[in-house]
Amino acid sequence: MGCDRNCGLISGAVIGAVLAVFGGILMPVGDMLIEKTIKKETVLEEGTIAFKNWVKTGTAVYRQFWIFDVQNPEEVAVNSSKIKVKQRGPYTYRVRYLAKENITQDSETHTVSFLQPNGAIFEPSLSVGTENDTFTVLNLAVAAAPHLYPNVFIQGVLNSLIKKSKSSMFQKRTLKELLWGYKDPFLSLVPYPITTTVGVFYPYNNTADGVYKVFSGKDDISKVAIIDTYKGKKNLSYWPSYCDMINGTDAASFPPFVEKTQVLQFFSSDICRSIYAVFGAEINLKGIPVYRFILPSLAFASPLQNPDNHCFCTEKIISKNCTSYGVLDIGKCKDGKPVYISLPHFLYANPETSQPIEGLSPNEEEHSTYLDVEPITGFTLRFAKRLQINILVKPARKIEALKGLKQNYFVPILWLNETGTIGDEKAEMFRNQVTGKINLLGLVEITLLSVGVVMFIVFTISYCACRSKRVN
Repeated sequence: MGCDRNCGLISGAVIGAVLAVFGGILMPVGDMLIEKTIKKETVLEEGTIAFKNWVKTGTAVYRQFWIFDVQNPEEVAVNSSKIKVKQRGPYTYRVRYLAKENITQDSETHTVSFLQPNGAIFEPSLSVGTENDTFTVLNLAVAAAPHLYPNVFIQGVLNSLIKKSKSSMFQKRTLKELLWGYKDPFLSLVPYPITTTVGVFYPYNNTADGVYKVFSGKDDISKVAIIDTYKGKKNLSYWPSYCDMINGTDAASFPPFVEKTQVLQFFSSDICRSIYAVFGAEINLKGIPVYRFILPSLAFASPLQNPDNHCFCTEKIISKNCTSYGVLDIGKCKDGKPVYISLPHFLYANPETSQPIEGLSPNEEEHSTYLDVEPITGFTLRFAKRLQINILVKPARKIEALKGLKQNYFVPILWLNETGTIGDEKAEMFRNQVTGKINLLGLVEITLLSVGVVMFIVFTISYCACRSKRVN
C-alpha cells in the first residue's frame, strides 16, 4: 500500500517534470516555427499573404480634404492685412483602390518593380457638400509668376496679361477645379507654349506613381518592402547630402518583428522626401495588438533644434540661417513652383509662419500623422497621413495684383487626411491566422510549464512528507 502511494507520487512528480520540460522546450521551438512561418508569408512573391495584400490593398483608403476659404481677399490684396481663413470640409475621395501595375519580379536581385496607379472617386456620403462647392482661394498662377520669372521685364509683360485676363491675387474656384485642374485665364494668354491647366493635384487621375523597385525579402527578410530605387534612381536629386536618400518602405508595411526601439523610415512622394516615425503607444485595434508610431516634431524642426535637418533647409529668403521650422520647401520637385508642405494648421511650425493667418487652431490629435503597425508581421493595419499644402506669396512691384503686399505669406490652400483601417473581415482573418495562433501557442506553452511545475512541486513535497512519516 505504502509502495503504491509512493510510486504514484513519484509518477506524478515525473509527469510534472516532463510537462514542465515539454512546455519549456516548446517555447523556443514554437517561437522558431512562428518566425519561420512569418518569414515565409511576408516575402513579396506569388502565393504569400503579404503579396496578395500588397498587389491590391484590401483596406479602403480615403483622402479627406479641408479647404481654407479666404474671408477677406480685398483687404489682403490692398492693405496687406492678416488673411482670415475658414476651414471647410471634409470633402472625401476614395483613393488607392487600383491594383499595382507592371509588376516585375527579378530573381537575381530579389527585387520587385511596379507602378502605383492614381485614382480618386468622390464620396458624397462622407462629404459636407459637392464637388461644385466654391471657395475663395489664392490664385495659384498669379502667386507663382514672380517665383518662376524673377526678371523684372518679364514680370512687366506678365502683369499686362494678368490685367487683361482680369485675374487677381485671389479667385473663386470649385472644389473639383482646385483639386484636379482648371484652364487658367491668365496662362491661356501667355504666347509661348506652357501648361495652361492648373490644380493642386493636377494631373492625378489616370497617372501613376513610380516606377518603384523594392526588395522582395526572399534572400533577407529584414529588407522586405524596402525601396531600392524610385524612378530608376537611388537618390531623389532634390536635396543635398543624405537628405536626398530614399530610405525605408512606402509605409504600407515594414520588415517583420518590429521593436519599440526602432525608428521606422519611409519615403513619401507626396512630400518629395524620406521621413521617419518613432514609437508612441501600444494600442488594441479590433482585437489585434499594434504599435503606434508617430511622426515626431523633430522631423520638422529647424537645424538649430535638429542638426540632421540642415540639408532640408532651402528657405534662405524667408528666414536667415534657416531658423524657421515646420515648413518644407518642395519647390524643386514641383518645377520651381513656391509649394511648401507643413502639418495641418501649421502644427509644430514656427509661430511667425502662422502669425499673418487668422482662423487656425493646430492640435496633435487631429493634425499629427501616425502608423499603427502589427509588430510580428510588420503590416500597417491603420494609418493617418496628414499634410497641408501652402503657397509662398511675396510682394512683386511689377505685378499689380501683388504689389500691395508688404510681407511674405505662407498661404494655406488645403489640408488632407489620408486614412486606412483594416476592415472587420480582414481583421478577423488576421486574428485567426496570425495573432490567434500565436496566442494559443503561448497559452499552451505557459499552461504546460505552469501545470508541470506545480505537479512536480506538489508530488515531490507529498512524497517527501510520506517518507518522513514512515521514518518516524
